[in-house]
Amino acid sequence: MTVGEMAALCGVSVRTLHYYDRIDLLRPEQVEENGYRRYGDASVRRLWQILFFRELGFPLREIGEILSSPDYDAQQALRRQRQLLLLERERLDKLLASLDSHLKGDKTMDFKGFDTKDADRARAEYAAEAKARWGNTDAWKESQRRDQGRTQEEQAELMEEMNAIFCRFAAMVCTDPADPAVQAALEAWRMFIDTHYYPCSEEILAGLGQMYVEDARFRQNLNRFGPGTAELISAAIAVRCGR
Repeated sequence: MTVGEMAALCGVSVRTLHYYDRIDLLRPEQVEENGYRRYGDASVRRLWQILFFRELGFPLREIGEILSSPDYDAQQALRRQRQLLLLERERLDKLLASLDSHLKGDKTMDFKGFDTKDADRARAEYAAEAKARWGNTDAWKESQRRDQGRTQEEQAELMEEMNAIFCRFAAMVCTDPADPAVQAALEAWRMFIDTHYYPCSEEILAGLGQMYVEDARFRQNLNRFGPGTAELISAAIAVRCGR
């Protein structure tokens, strides 16, 4: 298949496939002399797995590391992913039942469908399991090591500090990414990662900047602080890293 045919078959954009190729996440099986990419069955199977991991909130960098692990077990991964999707379907069924009941005149307010704790907990457990089994980056291992010794109160304090940094960015979405105030917020974010999770080199920072806008889950999470937050952070990183 050409890149256009692959995009149409799998429901992704040509731009996404080009980006996946550029970051070595999904390479075409052939590149012709004229530069045209050709995709086959192996590419389709790999993209299928990528989209499942992405649906569950995995960053693209981690998806690549997991799929490239020599110990990666696709069948086991699919079974766990199915369990998570069943939990999410159960939650959505509750929401639909509550809505249908309300449309029929029942004024009872049922909030069970809004409770995401079970699905969130299962997703977090699966993420930890997948990374522990197949993830092999020094950054992730260091992040896990630092996380292990923290209390719930310390985790909550870190979350507050992180949110405060993102709020700083959200308040400057109309500001030039090269502005000293934006760059100061970026350095605060880099130092936060470096201090509390893993050494954040310029190379790692540059990769994060791409991920914040290319990965829909990251973009949505950052933009809940204010529209344009993810784009501003990404642009500020591009300025800093000269990209």
